[in-house]
Amino acid sequence: MAPPPLVDSHGRHLRDLRVSVTDRCNFRCVYCLPETEEAASFYRSRFRDLGRPSPPPGTPILREWKPRAELLSFEEIERVVRLFVRLGIRKIRLTGGEPLLRTDLPTLVQRLAMIPGIEDLAMTTNGFLFHRHARALREAGLQRVSFSLDSLDPANFRRMTGRDGCSEVLDAIRIARDLQFHPIKVNAVVIRGLNDHEIIDLADFARRENLSLRFIEFMPLDSGHTWLRDHVVPGHEILSRIRERFDIAPAAPADPAETARRWRFPDTPPESAAEIGIIAPVTEPFCGHCNRIRLTADGQVRTCLFSLIEHNLKGLLRSDTDDATLEDWIRSIVRGKEDRHHIGEPGFEQPERSMSCIGG
Repeated sequence: MAPPPLVDSHGRHLRDLRVSVTDRCNFRCVYCLPETEEAASFYRSRFRDLGRPSPPPGTPILREWKPRAELLSFEEIERVVRLFVRLGIRKIRLTGGEPLLRTDLPTLVQRLAMIPGIEDLAMTTNGFLFHRHARALREAGLQRVSFSLDSLDPANFRRMTGRDGCSEVLDAIRIARDLQFHPIKVNAVVIRGLNDHEIIDLADFARRENLSLRFIEFMPLDSGHTWLRDHVVPGHEILSRIRERFDIAPAAPADPAETARRWRFPDTPPESAAEIGIIAPVTEPFCGHCNRIRLTADGQVRTCLFSLIEHNLKGLLRSDTDDATLEDWIRSIVRGKEDRHHIGEPGFEQPERSMSCIGG
């Protein structure tokens, strides 16, 4: 007999598990690990333009990567995923850091793809190394892939990511199409004064290339803790700009827990996957129907992206705790899932760890 589903104290049924496989990343994006001088110059100029004091010199940016021994092994990840699936999780997304930096990732994908009950096995990647592993990942059972692409301009791409890699990411998207990953999603974090002038170009790229492109509001998850609400381009503004250029029509939600509000291009064929979505966690929170839970690469469970508390699952795994006890522990953690994040509210605290360490 199947156990009852995972339900938190607010009545939300959890069905989506984000599994980070590494905290390491080969990019240095301004909204996550802003270590480059270009990123520092952007933040200094923005703080100056807003009449606000810049973060003091020497503010720590990079955190030390976790030693390999502190990361969950593939065997441990598989065991955890099996437990969560038994408890009702149906969607698994592999994240990082950059997941393709984890050695032999297709082996993990193959192990997870064999778990009965998983309906959706996906991965989020910056795409830079995708060409090396794409076919092996597809053959191992990966169903969907999402790419990060914050700029189509090579110079601005470097400014955003700290790396030259625009052409590699564009090639990765083409490779994913050739291998029949579907749908292919592209994520763009929009930051005022940095890439918001590319909103129309990115929307047109989605339309021309038959892609699902998600515009994401800039969230306070950077390692330098330099986020300001003034950097955020609200979702309604993004939508207004797109509507000035394109005729778009609302798309019906595919899932009540969907994080993106979506629009289609009516002049594209009905079978086209071309659409834009807006994910606006800062200005239009969707916490009320959040069905996600996260597992960090070092074995901590997080019930919210902005949780200030982590729950040490790795300690239980490595102390020979039996499955029944682990299931009870998971249920107790889920019952305590926060009702919402508190961005913009008095007393909001940014998580200590950046997005790279938490997992996207």
